Amino acid sequence: MGVAQRPGITAEVTGSETLGSPVNSHNEWDPLEEVIVGRLDGATIPSSHPVVACNIPPWAARLQGLAAGFEYPRRLIEPAQQELDQFVTLLESLGVTVTRPDAVDYKQRFATPDWSSRGFCNSCPRDGMLVIGDEIIETPMAWPCRYYETHSYRALLKDYFHRGARWTAAPKPQLTEELYDKDFRPPKDGEPMRYILTEFEPVFDAADFMRAGRDLFVTRSNVTNQTGIDWLRRHLGPGYRIHEIESRCRTPMHIDTTFVLLAPGKVLVNPEYIDVDRLPDVLRSWDVLVAPEPDPIDERLLKMTSMCGKWLSMNVLMIDEKRVIAERHHTGMLRALESWGFEPIPCDLLHYAPFGGAFHCATLDVRRRGTLETYCD
Repeated sequence: MGVAQRPGITAEVTGSETLGSPVNSHNEWDPLEEVIVGRLDGATIPSSHPVVACNIPPWAARLQGLAAGFEYPRRLIEPAQQELDQFVTLLESLGVTVTRPDAVDYKQRFATPDWSSRGFCNSCPRDGMLVIGDEIIETPMAWPCRYYETHSYRALLKDYFHRGARWTAAPKPQLTEELYDKDFRPPKDGEPMRYILTEFEPVFDAADFMRAGRDLFVTRSNVTNQTGIDWLRRHLGPGYRIHEIESRCRTPMHIDTTFVLLAPGKVLVNPEYIDVDRLPDVLRSWDVLVAPEPDPIDERLLKMTSMCGKWLSMNVLMIDEKRVIAERHHTGMLRALESWGFEPIPCDLLHYAPFGGAFHCATLDVRRRGTLETYCD
């Protein structure tokens, strides 16, 4: 990126960056060169647990509890798999190297000294790993059914490590009952915000963070507690700043349908969850783009089984500062992106929602062509 052409942006190449490392990603928009895309093989409905049920309506939680531990039905997997295959083909046609985790049978039960669970799936590599420069950090996720999820990526992680990347794992959480508020109920509008997580130990999902070079943005949520944010802040040290984004969502989980960085100086926000007057001061000079109302989903089964809210229309993947992969169904978002000067690339991934997300969730950008820069005042 030609830094000299960008007033107010400074580029820095630090001594900690490993020349030739296969891992290099500092933000959400540098030209994408390599990405991990998730899998649906062995996908299993999450085991019952309050931290899983707290973000969905009570009737859906009861249904999920009855089906917990069973494989996802073919009726859900087949259309999602077809769309996922087309998404991979699109990425490769754009010159992006695509790697995949190992297939896993997530019906198998596993245990720690304190509890046992079945698994979930490795559909969303964005949640369990956070890339900061040449470092991949395995995150301490709060769902017990995801405790060993990053094991399916170990062949990739070891390969990246042997070729020069840094590989870190946050402290493995105990996930005992002390971490969860046994009396939790989602706050109603007007009530003080509260979360199912206590501060017993650090937990966080990487998908609660957005990266803009030396500045990261995070939402505290029902999978990311303040202790987890503090752990990452100390781990990264004084060279990075982590800014907390206040969300009005009553059941927050993951930032990438709330606050999405698109390019230097441009952020997409959810008007239902974000008060633009309360954004961090470091974004004063940025263009705040307000997401259009999502197009309605008419498919009844998809509405019933989606693990995501209606604002999944915001879950886009930047190929570079201009080109962006977005859901074909959400024509309002496609038109808005075009009006803001982007080049939207329509793609289908609507049926991935029962497995946890869309384009941003389904990927982990391992390498983007760029250097560490400062984009915020």
